Amino acid sequence: WMPVELKKYYNPVTSLLSKNGADGWRGMKPKAQLQVETRTPIEVNPDSIYKPIERIEKKFSKLHVPKKLEEALPFKSRPKDDKRKKKTSYTTKRAVVMDADEKKKYTFLQAVSTIRNEKVTKRRETNSIKMAKKEKQNAKKEEAIMAYRKANIKKRYREEGKIKAAQDRKRLKG
Repeated sequence: WMPVELKKYYNPVTSLLSKNGADGWRGMKPKAQLQVETRTPIEVNPDSIYKPIERIEKKFSKLHVPKKLEEALPFKSRPKDDKRKKKTSYTTKRAVVMDADEKKKYTFLQAVSTIRNEKVTKRRETNSIKMAKKEKQNAKKEEAIMAYRKANIKKRYREEGKIKAAQDRKRLKG
């Protein structure tokens, strides 16, 4: 080992730090305190200011599937052409004028279908009410079953505990 002398980089002034030391001596003030005292504005970095985010909306091109690959795909996975649906056929353009007899049949069918729809909605409502009642009854039954099971488990654990305690007593007596 070789002795190495370290250079002293500072010499702390301990006498001036105490209150009893030199009068009027104070340490350095922080920058914020100096700015408040001199009333100079706080320096702001323009990059640090929050700005509204402007995002360009992305436009994606349509997916192009090669014909060979499309033919190899199952029908369910094939891209369906919406262009065919958009085209209006002559049947949608033409006006259908009904005779008096056809009009009567059409109104009769509408009336029958509305009656049927009302019956279906009523049936659904009554079914939902019945299901709610049944769920309540099932919940009550389930609670009773769980209470019974809990009591049985408690009873079984108590009996097992008594048996174990008796075995421990026997072991201790030897």
